[in-house]
Formats: sequence, structure tokens, C-alpha cells
Amino acid sequence: MKQTVKCAVIGTGMMGKEFASAAMRWSHLSGTALRPEIISICGGSLPESDRIWYREGLGTVTQETTDYREVLKNPEVEAVYCAVPHHLHEEIYTACIQAGKHLMGEKPFGIDKGANERILEAAERRPEVFVRCSSQFPFVPAVQKLCSMLAAGQFGTIIEAEAGFMHSSDLNPDKPINWKRRIETNGAYGCMGDLGMHILHVPLRAKWRPLNVRAILSNIIPRRRDEQGNLVPCDTWDNATLFCETEAPGGERFPLTLKTQRIAPGEKNSWYLTVKGTKGAASFSTKQINTLSYLLYDGKAQEWRTVDMGHETAFPSITGDIFEFGMSDALMQMWAAFFHELEHRAPLSRFAGCVTPEETRQSHLLFTAALNSHRTGNTIVLSGS
Repeated sequence: MKQTVKCAVIGTGMMGKEFASAAMRWSHLSGTALRPEIISICGGSLPESDRIWYREGLGTVTQETTDYREVLKNPEVEAVYCAVPHHLHEEIYTACIQAGKHLMGEKPFGIDKGANERILEAAERRPEVFVRCSSQFPFVPAVQKLCSMLAAGQFGTIIEAEAGFMHSSDLNPDKPINWKRRIETNGAYGCMGDLGMHILHVPLRAKWRPLNVRAILSNIIPRRRDEQGNLVPCDTWDNATLFCETEAPGGERFPLTLKTQRIAPGEKNSWYLTVKGTKGAASFSTKQINTLSYLLYDGKAQEWRTVDMGHETAFPSITGDIFEFGMSDALMQMWAAFFHELEHRAPLSRFAGCVTPEETRQSHLLFTAALNSHRTGNTIVLSGS
């Protein structure tokens, strides 16, 4: 029998349900010793339809509340997944850590740099509490293969790299405003805070260090209708493009282009990563989630090849290797990584681990500099670079 970790979900919306869904089918995995058992759910309103969905689907819920403090008072809860709007991160994350609950938090891990610093200070004071941040895309098998090429040095000297997360969920100007489109709840980072950790996960794990940034930010639809139908300011950045001079561990410097876009015509929910070096190159997009294009240069022909990837995951599952991989599988792999590292206090491999608190700190340094860059029109040197 797998050892269970009794968990709580604070924030019972879309991502809370994704974690619950993963917990419901945990037996799909075949190689993880720890198993989440969700016993507590907490939502701001927690409608009866959500209560029923969690209660009947999981069969393990013993606490339902709208007050996260009640969750933290529950002595049976060992770990918490917190998926709440950004302005609540500091208060709830620090409370979870101070209560001794292991934490998986959502990006950007604090609405701004100051909030992030205070969350990390709380974690430093409680080193026995395991703390990580959500980001699932590196767990796609094709990306794991690209990352194995990085770890093996198959790219040689890095020439350039580009990462992006593009979707069109805000393309419709008639879409009502929500919390992600308001600075007071989403934060001044806008789309960078909401999407940026996804595109930084692999670069930061590769120990690529942005030295400076020139950012171009766009507020494309500045007004949207609220719940009453009134036009109100939509004051967060819709799209962001960051041009970074970046240093690799070997000391070489190269351009790293980072894009986060909520208004990207033709995109549903596309994450991509391209790396080019003197010995090889690779390119991946979730538009073709089961394929990786790569080139290994031998001094003669330059031939791009495409390899089909199946369900060749970091954490084994009952699905055969020849079958396709999907986004719910990536989320389950991310959660397997969380519980693996909770048990062993080390990731399965360098690129099969969840985002660390230190990596969230580096993201905030970059996003804060990006805001300054756009405001001044200058290239901003990152502090500590």
C-alpha cells in the first residue's frame, strides 16, 4: 500500500479541481510511494455544486469550509494546494508555512517582489516545511527529452533561446472582466505574473541567468464590462515580450526572448521552447505535444529531425509508451514530482522537479525589472547581476 499524505485544497476552482482529479486517479501512476488523500476543501464561496463534485469524486473529504484558517487548524492536514488570486498569496502562503503545512502554491508566488520576499522569509524560518510552486510544462515527455539534451551538453555553446506561452482567452473584447484583469487582485505584472513562471521554469532550472532586460508590454483592450455590464478599466498587461541578455553556467552570454500573451490570435494555449547552440538545436510546441524537432550538427550536414514521443514519462504510469500524452497527464506528472521530492527531499532528476522558492524569487527580479524597462524605455540591469 502507498503511504498517504492528507491534503487540503484552498481555492476550489479550475486548478483545485485539476489536483483533485489527479488524486482521484492516482493509481494511474505506478512508481510513486506517496499518495495524496484530499480530506479538506476550502473556497471563497464553495457552492453546493462544488461541494458535491469534490465530495462524491474523492470520497475522502471530511472538512468543507470557506475559511482557510479552519483548514490550517485541522491537525490531520499535512499538505496544502493553494490556488487563489495573487493578492491572497502572501497572507495564505505564509499562514500555511507557519502552520507547518507543506505547500504547493500557484505562480507568481506573491503579487509582487515584496510579497514574494516575505513568503520566502517564512519558508526559510521553517526549513522542515516543503514548499514548491506549480508549473507543469517541463513534464511533457518531449520537453523532458529536450532537457536531457541540455543536461548532456548536446547543444554546445548556447547561441540563443526563446520561450513563450500564448493563448487567445482574452481575444474577445466582449469577454467580461475578472480578477486577472485588475491590478489590485492580479498585480502590476499582468500576464507576466499569470503566465511567466511557465516560460521561466526550464531556463531557470538550466541555470541561465538573465543579466538585463528590455521589455515591451501591451494593454490591448483597456476597458471591459463588469458583472453589471458597466465598462470599467482593464488595467493589467495583456501581452509582454522580454529581450534578455542571459548568461549560461559556462559564462557564455546569449539572447533569451520570453513572451507571455493572453491576446494571441490563432493560439488556444500554446507553450513553446526553442534552443539553438553550436552543436545542436531543438524546438518544441504544445501545438504538436508529442513531437520534438532537433538537429545535431556534426560539422557536415545540418538536418532537422522529428521524433515522435509517446507516454515516456519521468514518473511511470500504467499507460503504454506508444500512446499520446496530454495536459492532464503533465499536471499529474507535476504532482508526482511534488510528492516524490516531499518524500526524498531531492527531485527525481534535474529537470523533473517543481519550481523552487528561489526560482520564484528570480522570476520576481526579472518581472520587476521588466516593469521598469517598459516604463523608462531602457534596458534594465537585474539586481545582483
